[in-house]
Amino acid sequence: MAKKEADSAAEGQPAGKSKLKLIILIVVGLLLAVGLSIGGTWFILSKNGKTEEPKHEEAADAAPVHHAAVYQDLQPAFVVNFNVQGRTRYLQVSMALMSRDAAGMEKLKVHVPVLRNRLVMLLSGQDFTALQTPLGKEMLLQQALASVQELAQKETGSTVVEQVLFTNFVLQ
Repeated sequence: MAKKEADSAAEGQPAGKSKLKLIILIVVGLLLAVGLSIGGTWFILSKNGKTEEPKHEEAADAAPVHHAAVYQDLQPAFVVNFNVQGRTRYLQVSMALMSRDAAGMEKLKVHVPVLRNRLVMLLSGQDFTALQTPLGKEMLLQQALASVQELAQKETGSTVVEQVLFTNFVLQ
């Protein structure tokens, strides 16, 4: 070790400065390698450097058409009563159906009375204490969605409804 310091002193540089230069060179080299790697990846992913926009026909084939959501409120709100430990309890819930098929929703509107009946029967068959938990509410949403989609499939030929949403949920 003393010999290395003596050699460094003979060259006119202290040992600490040569190590600092080496560290700086390594850091600069790593930064350069990372920069080149990012630049090369960006170049390759941008279609070999071409930045022209794809033609309209290519864009239509590449990306699926995403329709805007259509919502149908189920009014009036559903009110169901439960008998829990000798006391009468109530559930009031407002629901909305979400779809991306406006024509399918129009076909389903004809069957709203049957749909409401199914949902009332589903709601009245629930366990009141389970509905007080977030998991119970989520399970009810899934059951409602399955019931609505089953009816839609039967009546319109497609599931139409993508989601059932609670817009109001009151337990008393």
